Amino acid sequence: MKTRKEHDFLGELDIPDEVYYGVQTFRALDNFHITGVPLSREPFFIKGLGYVKKAAALANRDCKVLDANIAEHISLASDRVIAGEFDTHFPSDLIQGGAGTSVNMNANEVIANVALEMMGKKKGDYTFCHPNNHVNCSQSTNDAYPTAFRIALILKLGDYERCIKELADSFETKAGEFNNVLKMGRTQLQDAVPMSLGDEFRAFANTLRAELARIEESKKLISEINMGATAIGTGVNAPSGYAELVTKYLCNLTGIELTLAPDLIEATVDTGAYVQLSGVLKRTAVKISKICNDLRLLASGPRTGFGEINLPPMQPGSSIMPGKVNPVIPEVVNQTAFYVIGADLTVTMAAEAGQLQLNVMEPVIAFSLFTSITFMTRACDTLRLKCVNGITANPEHTKQMVMNSIGIVTQLNPILGYEVSASVAGEALKTGKSVHEIVVKERKLITQEKWDEIYTFENLVRPKFIQ
Repeated sequence: MKTRKEHDFLGELDIPDEVYYGVQTFRALDNFHITGVPLSREPFFIKGLGYVKKAAALANRDCKVLDANIAEHISLASDRVIAGEFDTHFPSDLIQGGAGTSVNMNANEVIANVALEMMGKKKGDYTFCHPNNHVNCSQSTNDAYPTAFRIALILKLGDYERCIKELADSFETKAGEFNNVLKMGRTQLQDAVPMSLGDEFRAFANTLRAELARIEESKKLISEINMGATAIGTGVNAPSGYAELVTKYLCNLTGIELTLAPDLIEATVDTGAYVQLSGVLKRTAVKISKICNDLRLLASGPRTGFGEINLPPMQPGSSIMPGKVNPVIPEVVNQTAFYVIGADLTVTMAAEAGQLQLNVMEPVIAFSLFTSITFMTRACDTLRLKCVNGITANPEHTKQMVMNSIGIVTQLNPILGYEVSASVAGEALKTGKSVHEIVVKERKLITQEKWDEIYTFENLVRPKFIQ
């Protein structure tokens, strides 16, 4: 295997000549065997790094601290990284020590070597384009890494928002199908008052749509960056005007409304935006998991449970019980939500662990947020395609349960009063008789005509005050 020699201040190493990364990435590969998830699995992060390096090169050129020819080749090399041409050359583990230095150097080395080849030079011939002196000019890992991370999060959240919207739309479609299905509403797992199955599914849709607004709010916090802060926020080694200029270039390149933090020292250590986003991811996961709990309950049985809806049968449910079909799709989504809830605690503790002018735990924050978004995106798509779209209702069964329930006595409160209604409920519970039988036929508390006026479908699901 052909190799090239590269060095850093720790010494010299032989690097396989076919790879575009260099000595510092090679050391990271040797040091960090944690998740087994390489940077290449997060192409948005690589894209974000490419945007940062291109914007920095252009800003440095304009500030007269970087040769125009070198800046041009860094820009062209960054374009190829942004396009995904070199994703496989980003092998460093997502969780690593060094506050992301290995990730930043991975990008610096790849872009430098791509630029060198475009100049007609050999990989590793860093005299002409150096990973630190040129690609990392006016930067530190402490501003380049979080800025690329934030860009990646914003890009990645786009697909997550799409899947939540599509899941909400699927629930809305089912709501339309189930508008005329009468069912019993329940509180504390006890019969409450009647409702429409369509309204229940519409509530699922609307609670998910509310999450889209929360995600957008979090994206606004994430869009504040600290480029130009360099090491700790003082801007050491960066020319005057660079921070504003590089931010402007990033906005133009990404199409994202990024803003420069007003206090770069504060912004370099602060990870509050990640905590906020993680909390929103947890909130959405909790809501989706609750919906899955409801779907499992509503489909329970099929003969000894609620049996109000039917979930699509996806696979045999038992190795011993013939004919058993389990709600495997809601179950897997539940478990995914549990992971996201746990990842939120990881983000919380990592954010709290920041010390003085830098939070070195940002790599585990990145891993937690990336995996949470990825897993929940897949879970939402799975829930929509393999479960919600195929749900059917059992309208005759649900109607029978309503009319045989004790909960419908609540509609008689304005006419009979609470005490009398409670006595009717008590007798129905004790004897097994229906409310109709006790109120109309035996006690003759109201007429059949009045009963028919009160217990129409429309009045049960959208009740009017009747005396």
